[in-house]
Amino acid sequence: MAHLPVETPTTVPMRRSPVRSVAAAFACLLVVLGVAGFVPGVTTDLTQLSVAGPGSGAMLFGSIQVSVLHNLVNAAAGVWGLTAIDRPIPARSFLLGAGVAYLALWLYGMFVEEHSVANVLPADAAGTILHAALGLGMVITALLLGRGTGMGTGSNLMAR
Repeated sequence: MAHLPVETPTTVPMRRSPVRSVAAAFACLLVVLGVAGFVPGVTTDLTQLSVAGPGSGAMLFGSIQVSVLHNLVNAAAGVWGLTAIDRPIPARSFLLGAGVAYLALWLYGMFVEEHSVANVLPADAAGTILHAALGLGMVITALLLGRGTGMGTGSNLMAR
């Protein structure tokens, strides 16, 4: 007689919530951007990579000015996201928190003078646009997908 597998909580496939999937995608993108900033060929003029400030000559994909600090900020944000994707509420918090941070970087790039003492990150047009797109994308998806996280309802707190 054939034995049928018994479904237990560990063998039932769990559906990943959309907010977790989106957070995972953004987190992976940020890690890739952070690491790519140190990779010759992906980053042009890598020998001109500076630790911080607007003087870096290194260009990610040949168009986005990067520095060591800039790359580390992107990678750290991505690692934060990867640690948050296990549950919907932390995933949503990552999207909101990192999204607001990237919107702040967008504003920073718009208003900080190039030769100002406050200019510790390269802030070129392409990078500023990228920060705006990342920030808006993260905040909007967190708000749109946040309804399925169980926030305020208590009904979905155990959802994966």
